[in-house]
Amino acid sequence: MNKLTKIGVSALCGSLAAVSAANAGDMTVSGTVDMSWISLDDEVTGNPLGMGSNISFAGSGELDNGWAVAFALDNTNAQGFSNARVTVGVPALGDIRIDMGLSGTGIDRYDDSIPTAWEEAYGSGLSSGIDTVAGVAAGQGIEISPSALMPDGITTYLNWSPDAGGSNSGDKGSSGGVTTDILGSGYSMTIEASGDATPDGLKFYGGYAAVDQFQNASTHSDDITEWTAGVEYAVGSFTLGYQYSDEDNGRADTKTGYINEGYGVVFAVNDDLSLSYGNYESEQQGTTKTTTEATSIQIAYSAGGLSVRVAESSVDNKNYSTGTANQRDATTLSVALAF
Repeated sequence: MNKLTKIGVSALCGSLAAVSAANAGDMTVSGTVDMSWISLDDEVTGNPLGMGSNISFAGSGELDNGWAVAFALDNTNAQGFSNARVTVGVPALGDIRIDMGLSGTGIDRYDDSIPTAWEEAYGSGLSSGIDTVAGVAAGQGIEISPSALMPDGITTYLNWSPDAGGSNSGDKGSSGGVTTDILGSGYSMTIEASGDATPDGLKFYGGYAAVDQFQNASTHSDDITEWTAGVEYAVGSFTLGYQYSDEDNGRADTKTGYINEGYGVVFAVNDDLSLSYGNYESEQQGTTKTTTEATSIQIAYSAGGLSVRVAESSVDNKNYSTGTANQRDATTLSVALAF
């Protein structure tokens, strides 16, 4: 573990420029490597071997005035930059987070919250093309979680981005204008109730997002709006969940939005072994109303830093298209090591 001598924050909405430097903090590095084998039924698999790697750097410290500061940087395959974020914990308020996008902020943290043993019903390698709620998570943004102001068991997030379609930018820079980008500023609000706020084992969650969008008569006639709501219940060795989401993408053509429904159940055999079944349906709104449906049976085993997962999955009408080529089945084996 490397030791940092200083962690500082230069600016936060213009208000943190004069905050004193942080005391000595820690910097840690963690990561995982995931090796997989996939077999596709009734079609050519090609090379079935796959590998994914993730490395995360995390630093934390405390300012002289008692504010907590945390920084995280994520890298994916081939050292590809994924996300960076700074979180400042303000006493009597909560957390303020500056995020460079693509890390599950706002309503995107509930894009698919159905309980599973491993992955989403459509997430084990079949590339379903299912469209879920995302809000402004792809753009740089500011997210506030006023935890100190909420009753016990209630968690809320308020997320805003000045440009939901902008690319990541460095210090004192901007993402610049993107001629193909039609998205403007946007926001999302989410809430979750569990623990002391609900009966034992019960959790409710939901969110709403709105994004400004350039409008013209031929392709886009309105802004983007999304909302979702879900419930999860844990009883004994079982965890059950259901989620609904609705997106109006403001398009003026044949693909005007998506209505999604999913449910799943997980059975914990013991602390290390779990089984699950999940189903997810996404109906594309518009003139055709094609439904993409994914189902998956999964088993996951973990022991220390080792995880072994197997999924038997199928997707009907991949990418909201009918035809034999869009009906897919696969068996996926994954072995992951954490370090």
